[in-house]
Amino acid sequence: MVSPPPPPQIFDRARIARRRERMAPRFADYAFLRARVSSDLESRLSDTPRLFEHGLELGAAGGALSAGLIAVGKVAAMTAADTASAFTERAASKGLIAIIADEEALPFAPESFDLVLSPLTLHWVNDLPGALIQVRRVLKPDGLFLAALFGAGTLAELREVLAEAETELTGGLSPRLSPLPGLRDMAGLLQRAGFALPVADRDPVTVRYARPEDLLADLKGMGERAAFANGAGRPLPRRVLSRAMELYRERFSDPDGRVRASFEIVHLSGWAPAPGQPQPLKPGSATASLAGAVRSVSRKPGS
Repeated sequence: MVSPPPPPQIFDRARIARRRERMAPRFADYAFLRARVSSDLESRLSDTPRLFEHGLELGAAGGALSAGLIAVGKVAAMTAADTASAFTERAASKGLIAIIADEEALPFAPESFDLVLSPLTLHWVNDLPGALIQVRRVLKPDGLFLAALFGAGTLAELREVLAEAETELTGGLSPRLSPLPGLRDMAGLLQRAGFALPVADRDPVTVRYARPEDLLADLKGMGERAAFANGAGRPLPRRVLSRAMELYRERFSDPDGRVRASFEIVHLSGWAPAPGQPQPLKPGSATASLAGAVRSVSRKPGS
């Protein structure tokens, strides 16, 4: 049997890890979207009546989410995993089990945890189906997986103006922003990875800035600038960036002069299979629907 080809290496994982090391000292200044996601994950866990024995947080940063879950008694122990030692040291100072670990190669034995959380890191893995399979393997039967990652609607405005400015001034186009997964694909990927009761939903967020340049500063502080492998992304010419910022102000300014930036946060949930689990309803048998609400966040530079 011929082995399938390895997944394409879109992202430079070592470069991403180095960025996390550099951004760690000031990460709290730019963590407003992560704070939102952490609050959502805490709320989703609070809706689950069970208590968990040992959880794993991937991309744990300083471990605030893990420490908070222990403090409220939702989890007895948490392992905080991150690719940056500056973050794991901070997590260890909170009394957490802290370990350097890459989402693409989890160093844990099968069935090690009954809870796995991943706040805003999985959109950086090269092999998302493979990463989900690894998560499912480290979960005990009937263990819960909750994650949030940026989806395809993220930074739609910035993608548009960068593409138009570069095409207009150079006649060509290079990758500038990372490709992101679509909501429609995510529940299917969870099912393919072996999760039971997979669910994917979205939280659209609009962040407003005084200037589009302030958005770029936030992306740098969050560690969300593109990190393509093999030099796929060429340096962005200054004139192209200047033209893109001009287009951004023209097209995406509100009446008060502030500009909009869209983020699509995709939430995932799934359970490791276990005997006696509830089965999903047959298609068309649901009696109620849930409509998502669009929430808006205002952000001032340096706040």
